[in-house]
Amino acid sequence: MQFSERRNLTRWFIIVASFFIVILILWNTYNFFQIFKNEERAKMEFWASAQKTLANANEFTDIELPFQIIQNNTTIPMIVTDSKDSIISHNNIEDAIANDTAALKKYFNSIKNDNQPIKMQLSEKSYQLVYYGNSPLLNKLKYYPVALLLIIILFGAVVYNFYRATKMATQNKLWAGMAKETAHQIGTPLSSLIGWLEILKLDNVEESTIVEIEKDITRLQTITDRFSKIGSEPVLEKRDIIEDTKNTVDYLQTRVSQQVNFYFKAPQHPVFVEINPALHSWTIENLVKNAIDAMKGKGSLNIVISELEDMVKISISDTGKGIPKNQFTKVFEPGFTTKKRGWGLGLSLTKRIVQEYHKGKIKVVHSEIGKGTTMQISYKTT
Repeated sequence: MQFSERRNLTRWFIIVASFFIVILILWNTYNFFQIFKNEERAKMEFWASAQKTLANANEFTDIELPFQIIQNNTTIPMIVTDSKDSIISHNNIEDAIANDTAALKKYFNSIKNDNQPIKMQLSEKSYQLVYYGNSPLLNKLKYYPVALLLIIILFGAVVYNFYRATKMATQNKLWAGMAKETAHQIGTPLSSLIGWLEILKLDNVEESTIVEIEKDITRLQTITDRFSKIGSEPVLEKRDIIEDTKNTVDYLQTRVSQQVNFYFKAPQHPVFVEINPALHSWTIENLVKNAIDAMKGKGSLNIVISELEDMVKISISDTGKGIPKNQFTKVFEPGFTTKKRGWGLGLSLTKRIVQEYHKGKIKVVHSEIGKGTTMQISYKTT
């Protein structure tokens, strides 16, 4: 408990510290931006002063320094206008814009909002205005916080995905360990039951009773085999998927409510698929039991196997309560359940068996509230 609290405290400390560092970087970036902006303002004021000196120069005026100030401005785009905003001259503007009157006018309107214009008073009645935009360096600095935020968001997404994947891997190991331990625990009483069955046979117990007990013991052995395969790579065999599916359906049909009407339809010839029989049987059993639960033990259940060119599809349709469309993918997530009781692992485990172990696909192909749902499994044929 203390370890968990410390870990949560450390996690929150990292989050708060990261947030503080981001705020600090953004604040410093804003300060740098303002400093550079003020420096560019000062440069343009010097430029305007130099231009005014040249405009009013006479034979006694020292023009060397004003010339140097004007020539040193090679980065800040600028436009000089008269008092009526008619363009007189421009500097540091791309040729494509400078040589196009309409483009130059559009550019002039865009930089009007960048900075307050500088007034050059040439005489008592005459003045000019210097409009200037941001230099390339200032523009890059302006978009730096946005780029920084995007990088932080991407980094956060990577960390989140890594944490989620690690957590899921840990959970998978836990479930696999629990499944193997369950198989081990079932094995001991199962061996005892097999021994007691042999004793019953020697006591001449009624044959039908022996047969039913043997079926249930075989079923327990199958369940044990299923759990023992979780977390390890199962062995796939080339088998007739129609026969294996039919055997599982027949077994379930004799052990559920008589108010559930089973309908099974499949091609009359074998269809071979690389599957693990124990895990495939588990898949069909989960889907059938899920459908029966959705119908509350009363309704019609259709199992249809259809063969395409290189694929076989198994559709299981019920007449139950249906699934909302926004939950078509959620039903396969671990922990998701609409039942009052249950862990929400059945369909999640089914999806893992179909997609990870058999390289197939499973999905909800159709569902209507109050009318039923159709689940479909797809496998490649051999």
